[in-house]
Amino acid sequence: MASHIERRKFLATLGGAAAWPLAVRAAQRAMPVIGFLNGQTSSGYAPMAAAFHQGLSKEGFVEGRNVAIEYRWAENQIDRLPALAAELVRRPVAVIVAAGTSPAVAAKASTTTIPVVFSTAADPVALGLVASLNRPGGNVTGVTNLGVELLQKQLEMLHQFVPTATTVAGLVNPTFPGSETQSRELEAAARKLGLQLHLLHAHAVRDFDMVFETMVRLQAAALVICPDALFAGGRDQIAMLALRHAIPTAYHFREFAAAGGLMSYGPSATAGYRQVGIYAGRILKGEQPAVLPVMRSTKLELVINLKTAKRLGLDVPLFLQERADEVIE
Repeated sequence: MASHIERRKFLATLGGAAAWPLAVRAAQRAMPVIGFLNGQTSSGYAPMAAAFHQGLSKEGFVEGRNVAIEYRWAENQIDRLPALAAELVRRPVAVIVAAGTSPAVAAKASTTTIPVVFSTAADPVALGLVASLNRPGGNVTGVTNLGVELLQKQLEMLHQFVPTATTVAGLVNPTFPGSETQSRELEAAARKLGLQLHLLHAHAVRDFDMVFETMVRLQAAALVICPDALFAGGRDQIAMLALRHAIPTAYHFREFAAAGGLMSYGPSATAGYRQVGIYAGRILKGEQPAVLPVMRSTKLELVINLKTAKRLGLDVPLFLQERADEVIE
């Protein structure tokens, strides 16, 4: 009789032990999962990812405590993005954060039901991501920099660094969804300034050396880099090549000037990603992307790397230094 009671106790304990992992798994399933999709590397995107976490925490979500995040990095191989987006959809995740224009396009194509929050330097309406900025109307919303509008200002400022220049270059990734618009904007800016413009293409990091060799051959006196994840991820190498070949270069985000580029003019990338985190948190709380208006970055930053200017032998106009939000010395 005693052995029979002990056997029942043992089976009950065994049943409890078997049920315990099920309870843990149920708790894990109850924690919402965000899919973070990006075309770059985790190390290159660290400042933006940190800003995203700040935005999430503002809405009460902390990774590992009450939200899980699945990261998918394309490692600067943009053609991997559709497959990575499909992985997140199969997971499935509660929200996809599309960190960049190409990730946004890939995420939009992968699902019509899972909410997507993007950050893009292109026009999300022109790309077909949303119906309008005020009322996106579908499962997608986010933050836009509309960076193409800033290319003209960047070229104007570069011309102030090298006023005797007659020939300049623009660097475009032809696989970027908004590359044709970027090219037209740069061409219009060059015509307005009376400059000859050479549009150069890079599809991958391995093309950077050839691009700069071509610029030297064409005697281009300055370079404007169009916004793209490939160039953002390769900012260290581009800044190094620009110094080696003595070509003044401008880009969209502060991180380029901090990496050694001559100047940047555009919105704060970190401010944009804080807003992306806020939107992801609000959607996790039940708000619908269809009625969350696309936020547009309005604060622009001019950052000048004075150390780089000196190495290039450039005198930075005093009015530009006074206008700059930050001067790196």
